[in-house]
Amino acid sequence: MSTNGYTICVDDRKTPTVGIRVPRLMWDAYSRVCARLGTDRTDDILGHIRGRIREHGDDQDVADLDAAEEELAERRSRKGGRPPKAT
Repeated sequence: MSTNGYTICVDDRKTPTVGIRVPRLMWDAYSRVCARLGTDRTDDILGHIRGRIREHGDDQDVADLDAAEEELAERRSRKGGRPPKAT
């Protein structure tokens, strides 16, 4: 699937994986910095995205962010396992 110029791998069972191009040395340095800060790359990037939306987004953007936060919270609450499949 392609949206906003990006190819997104969508799996209905989890959040989509979005690829970005980053030079390997930059990615490695970023990984080390995040480790020293006690965070991981995903949490750090999501924090940046949240901040940008809250600072520069319109009402729809902020509403979408709030809905996405609810989705993330619901997904994370299931980390111990997936709910049983409906038969």
